[in-house]
Amino acid sequence: MSPEGTVEVSHIWKRFRADRGRRLLRDQITRATHLGRATKGPDPWRWVLRDIDFKVEPGESIAIVGANGSGKSTLLKIISGVMFPHTGSVATQGRIGALIEVMSGIHPDLTGRENVFVYATLLGLSRKQVAERFDQIVDFAEVEDAIDRQVKFYSSGMKMRIGFAIAAFLSPSILIVDEVLAVGDASFQQKCLNQMREVLTSGTTLLLVSHDLAAVAATAQRGIWLADSRVRAAGAIDEVLGQYRTAIEQQAEAEATVDGLIQVSNVRVSGPTNSLVSTNEPCRISLDVHTDTAYNANLYVGATEGAPTPIFAIRREVKLEPGVTTLTLDIPRLPLPAGKYYLWCGAYKVMTRAELTPWHPIATLPVIGIHKLDPTPGSIVRLSPVFVESRWTVERRGGIDAATQTAG
Repeated sequence: MSPEGTVEVSHIWKRFRADRGRRLLRDQITRATHLGRATKGPDPWRWVLRDIDFKVEPGESIAIVGANGSGKSTLLKIISGVMFPHTGSVATQGRIGALIEVMSGIHPDLTGRENVFVYATLLGLSRKQVAERFDQIVDFAEVEDAIDRQVKFYSSGMKMRIGFAIAAFLSPSILIVDEVLAVGDASFQQKCLNQMREVLTSGTTLLLVSHDLAAVAATAQRGIWLADSRVRAAGAIDEVLGQYRTAIEQQAEAEATVDGLIQVSNVRVSGPTNSLVSTNEPCRISLDVHTDTAYNANLYVGATEGAPTPIFAIRREVKLEPGVTTLTLDIPRLPLPAGKYYLWCGAYKVMTRAELTPWHPIATLPVIGIHKLDPTPGSIVRLSPVFVESRWTVERRGGIDAATQTAG
């Protein structure tokens, strides 16, 4: 038998009816009529998972990423036992704490106190165990003043906090978390990250689904990227997120339909000696802007890891005349570690801020160099990969040591 905390997913397939509708007689008659007329209609089944196969060792933290509809939540539901696969099997060892649709386990007519006992009991704790952990759960959820109030008078964030606190203090062998970090304020999100770090330190296995890639990178050791119902990539979290971000950028570039009043083209990127740019070295970005009308514009150029959110954005106010204007941006020291990035651009009228051309990708920005960011503890989320050259001074009784280091 595998040790506690092991998760084995063996060739999972899952499908749903593509034409599943309301359970009304007229709808069933209409569907049957259409199927009867069609000699060979489309496949009525939609596959959401295709041959998913992986194993999680005890104490590992794995993040599952992918676009909406890629099957992430369905996979977690199958692993937690809420849903069954069409073919394949799942084997788990030990108690599972699942945070999937957290508020679905909270009854609105019960008080917070009653919900803690009922929900925790459903998750496998005895009443004595709940009583022993009750104060910790309430304190973590920050609902001390509302614990005896009916939950229907709670905000959605308060309900979510209770659900997370119960699952986190369940002391599970396997903790499954689905998009919990997307709800709640920044301070509670940090509490969740800290709690997950403590859970992982105790040896619990973590399966995490989140669109917050920065939190994923700070929490997980390995990653699985689902796309088109299949595993597109699996491995070290940084490698998987890199491939996922690249795919996001390529899709954004392919789908970009820029119908702005000005057009950006012929983007050139160069370093001090050749076409490649390096970390902490000069970088020159040149681009041509075409317009048929004169505008006073604020032009923004930024670098991203794939998503529209820039790591940095630089503004230039410029008077554009009809025709082509060439603009050159010089960055004395590029603050990006080695990796693949993308340049985005947008232009807006100076006075009214009306859009002249939308924020959109214009070119790739590969960065070379030996500089890497320092690793951070599991509970610290680094939003952007910025390279900072620094100097540490260490004072001792016998003298002073100084060294130049990098910091992320």
